[in-house]
Amino acid sequence: MTDKRQRNQQLAAAIEESGYTYEALAKATRAVAAESGELLRTSRSAVHYWVAGGTPTGRAPGYLAEALGRKLQRKVTVAELALGCDPVEETMHPDPLAAAADLRRLIVHRRRDFLALAFSTAAVALPLTYDHQAAAAVLRAVANGRRIGAGELETVRQFTEMFRTADERHGGGHGLAAITTYLDDVVTPMLHAGAFPNEEIRASAFGAAAELTTLIGWKCHDAGREGAAQKFYLLAYQFACEGDPTGHTAWTMRALVHQALDLKHPAGCVGLAQAAVERARGKVDRQTEALLLITAARAHGADGDRVTAAKLILAAEDAMLAGGADTIPAYAAAAGPAAATVASHTGRTLTEMGDNKAAERHYRTALDNRRPGTYHRLRGTTLANIAKAVAAQGRYEEAVGLWSQSLDLMEGVASRRNRAELDTMHSALGLYARRGVRGAAELASRAVLLRAE
Repeated sequence: MTDKRQRNQQLAAAIEESGYTYEALAKATRAVAAESGELLRTSRSAVHYWVAGGTPTGRAPGYLAEALGRKLQRKVTVAELALGCDPVEETMHPDPLAAAADLRRLIVHRRRDFLALAFSTAAVALPLTYDHQAAAAVLRAVANGRRIGAGELETVRQFTEMFRTADERHGGGHGLAAITTYLDDVVTPMLHAGAFPNEEIRASAFGAAAELTTLIGWKCHDAGREGAAQKFYLLAYQFACEGDPTGHTAWTMRALVHQALDLKHPAGCVGLAQAAVERARGKVDRQTEALLLITAARAHGADGDRVTAAKLILAAEDAMLAGGADTIPAYAAAAGPAAATVASHTGRTLTEMGDNKAAERHYRTALDNRRPGTYHRLRGTTLANIAKAVAAQGRYEEAVGLWSQSLDLMEGVASRRNRAELDTMHSALGLYARRGVRGAAELASRAVLLRAE
């Protein structure tokens, strides 16, 4: 039987432009899928088959397009590769309320497809080109109906805080469909139909919506649903533009930067982090400014610019000292004590720069600033970070003890980020056990059991 497949010239051209070998592209595609929690077995022969005219199945076309886009440092679509249509447009909807409805529908009715979306490096910088005025005109035109007061906004904030507390104890996947439904069923109708008594209440309403949406983005990120998380972070940015186009929008830009850095994709992060600092400078308290500055430090550190990263670390510390008595806004307070957050991200920046001794000192400061019994998951992650910094300095038995404390706090928390820590821990402990480090073998077994829960 004659094979009537035609060579996919568009895919072949994109691969040639990227400089990828088929083997390297297969590996990159598997890595993109893994970020979204999917195990692909894409091989060199699979890529050859697709170029020859075969069709990838499932979500592989999207992962392939993202892998090529990262190498080419531009947006590559599934349609450009002649592999079908892109399922979700990677832009920001001109009407944030309609976007919220779309996202809720995708989670509730097409949950598997939506939650497996790949993180897009090209979308990181979307806030820098967003036309807020167009969206503002749409929102002003539709806002008419029942009167909305401060009491309803307080209810939204209480609901957000309730889910944030549950998230610390149970992990990002806990209640994801419920909180997304609340956004679409309660919060966005309030924004759509609300007649606000004054501009302050209106701004507060959009601010509350932005806080709730940021939490949903975080929950998706913590659950390893990176494409979905990015969509919600971008929606939070749109809401924040309507409520506070300076400080709060800078904060949502910060969330996008942190997600990209967590995934080891620094491209675009420096520009967005610096834009956030500039947007908020002089318009927020000094502690919030410190939190934005340390994010910029992390971006520069990840990008290999140690000099600028070091300068920004010092600037963040100076801002913290100058703003010790400041009251920080609710959106920033949600991250916990500012001193702890600055110290933690300073540690991560220094880890990226290879200074494990200094990183350890800052991680310990972060731990001291988060009281036992609070910020359950964050304390567990911080203990794991201290353990890695200590191990990097050759203090292996001490690292085992710190990891043991970290495991105590990870139990019962369903978090892909925790699972990644467990994988790192198990790998290191296996090596230490072979070297005869006391307690390493027993803790490695415990990590395996916890990972399987």
